[in-house]
Amino acid sequence: MTAGPVNLETVRAAAERIAGGVRRTPVLKAAALREPPCSGQLFLKLECLQVTGSFKPRGALNKALGLEAPQRLTTASGGNHGLGVAYAASVLGVPATVFLPSSTPDAKAQKLRGWGATVEVRGAVFDEANEAALAYARAGDAVYVHPFADPAVVSGQGTLGLELLEDVCEVDTVLVAVGGGGLVAGVATALRAVKPSIRVIGVEPVGAPTLHDSLEAGALVTLEGIGTEAGTLAPLRSAQLNLELIAAGVDRIVLVDDGAMRKAARWLWFEAGVAAELSGAAALAALTAGAYKPATDERVVAIVCGAGSDGLG
Repeated sequence: MTAGPVNLETVRAAAERIAGGVRRTPVLKAAALREPPCSGQLFLKLECLQVTGSFKPRGALNKALGLEAPQRLTTASGGNHGLGVAYAASVLGVPATVFLPSSTPDAKAQKLRGWGATVEVRGAVFDEANEAALAYARAGDAVYVHPFADPAVVSGQGTLGLELLEDVCEVDTVLVAVGGGGLVAGVATALRAVKPSIRVIGVEPVGAPTLHDSLEAGALVTLEGIGTEAGTLAPLRSAQLNLELIAAGVDRIVLVDDGAMRKAARWLWFEAGVAAELSGAAALAALTAGAYKPATDERVVAIVCGAGSDGLG
């Protein structure tokens, strides 16, 4: 069991806390396919069918429900985490203010407003929007909900791993998209605590190898710039909490380019009728692009972590 602020107990507590507030998303066995993406048996964890369209409400709701009293929430986001926070705020009946970088698709901003959030656009990348959110929280009475470096958020994301093992108990390998590292850190912590032999493979964009490079360096790395359209997978820097959890629980991180993610998104739409955004298709892209090649008898789960249409363009 992983020691520290995120472990199997905190993930199980999160699962109890958010039960009824999030959906148990289905696992689809990828069968009867025109073009199989890999050898072995493939399963798709369709977290794109989660409320708001991504896994983010798991962590945001766990954080919000753990507060001593309902409070105004704020955060920065490439879109999906902001939607998770807006949803959590709606459950608590409190306001939410979400700071977005200018690169965020307008459709995400409109969806945030639809969930009742106040939207503020600051800076060109997540890290700049995040500075504005932190300043807003310091200046007022809002609780800042970090997208990936809060133990409560990471534990909430880890609940996905517990569900997955209940539905595919004989899984050998799980592929997880990596942005700031909250999802892969939480999922890896849960999976490895229950089944130590499981392989966890992170998948990051070539144009934003934040944690890939940090693992290679053995310390947090700050990227000089971002070169991917998958904005929800593109912070300039992660956090020590995530790096430590990933170093302990993730076997390795592979890189895929935007073209591979787009091809995987189109595969999902053609073969399964699933509309995934670029980041949502990243885990599958590791298979379709050959960045991870499973054995013929390997049981692989790819987490489709976000819905959208940008991958179909």
